[in-house]
Amino acid sequence: MQTGGGESRRLGLAIEALPLTLGRAAQIVGGMTREELAKRIADVSLLRGEFTLRSGRKSNYYLDKYRFETQPDVLRELGKMFAERISPAVNRIAGAELGAVSLAAAASMASGKPFVIVRNQKKDYGTSKLVEGILEAGDTVMIVEDVLTTGGQVLEAVKSLEQAGAKVDKIVAVIDRMEGARENIEKAGVKLEALFTVKELGIK
Repeated sequence: MQTGGGESRRLGLAIEALPLTLGRAAQIVGGMTREELAKRIADVSLLRGEFTLRSGRKSNYYLDKYRFETQPDVLRELGKMFAERISPAVNRIAGAELGAVSLAAAASMASGKPFVIVRNQKKDYGTSKLVEGILEAGDTVMIVEDVLTTGGQVLEAVKSLEQAGAKVDKIVAVIDRMEGARENIEKAGVKLEALFTVKELGIK
């Protein structure tokens, strides 16, 4: 029985497409260097203009966290970097809503550690909790954060986690704008690590 011309043509096209498909798969699986990731984050998230930051400060540039933390290639690499910084004592990852939730999920998947979400304020229905997910008293937590300016919001997350009975091992941020966050966080007795500073992103 002869194979139909249409079927043969489809088979030929599938075979021709195979190297391209494999090439795309390799590109997806392959990682980035630290320098390549820094450039990718800056390229996708850096906006120029006049902006008011959450702290109330004025700035001539803005790092739109949602533009980099919604990119799968960036999230994958950040997840790996976060996982490498988890201390042996840590058994939970935490991220404050809204921006750090995807970062906490990426860190969780890369490390195998469960994560919790810290709300900005309690909801007035359901469980009415500030910390969502499973958090036990005595858990040791690493907080992941996106962009730090003064550190005010992440310190609120520290307070919520400690009130829930957890111990905060450290905060690991994607970007430190170098505008006082490190000083404020360390003054509060919390260790801070940043994956990148604005200088390392080439921002002046």
